[in-house]
Amino acid sequence: MVISVLLRPMSTVGGCLLGVLCCASALGCSGCHHQEQPAEANYQAIDSVPLLIMQIQKCSRLYTTEYHLHKIITHDDVVKLQGSFLKQNIDVKLPLGDRKVAIPMDATLKGYIDFSTFSEKNVERQGEKITIILPDPKVELTSTKINQEEIRSYVGLVRAGFSDAELSRYEQQGREAIINAIPRLGIADRARESAARALVPMLTQMGFREENITIAFRREFKPYDIRRYLEM
Repeated sequence: MVISVLLRPMSTVGGCLLGVLCCASALGCSGCHHQEQPAEANYQAIDSVPLLIMQIQKCSRLYTTEYHLHKIITHDDVVKLQGSFLKQNIDVKLPLGDRKVAIPMDATLKGYIDFSTFSEKNVERQGEKITIILPDPKVELTSTKINQEEIRSYVGLVRAGFSDAELSRYEQQGREAIINAIPRLGIADRARESAARALVPMLTQMGFREENITIAFRREFKPYDIRRYLEM
């Protein structure tokens, strides 16, 4: 089987991001005198961490990426005469015994971060530096679609056509190929970038300097782990 892939990534941030930014805007006064009164701003940064956690929890889901994938699932099989005759191996392709099919599939994947369980365990603070440990990103396979009118097949004269069960099996293989490709799509990196764009303004408004803010995933998180967080 040969599967071709066309990826069209599109970074998106859902309504959740607007909620986060609005929260940051509402807290703007906490960091507005950072340069003039560093002691007060530092106190506010320490005292505002519980408030930060509460506001992030309200975000619930932050949709960070959306991928539209187009795949052509192909299958090609032939009938051969195989065996041996007079100690000679025989491997002959029978004429008019080919079968080929090409199935176009469109799929949509969405990446997001679920902040509903965000807690003090996700915040590390050392002096003026703060690190936000993001929850593991998750992926939704929101849709898959086969355009029946665009399916193309060729069946030799001595072969039977493709059954519905065979076509369904090839479609399932296409979905599995999409799932297996998830670790290579960079969803985790895009999720971290989108989360940083949402959280860094909030933290700076609370008195933290941007150079002292780190947004990261858990240390042992690997790109391939994201496949385990797939939602169909």
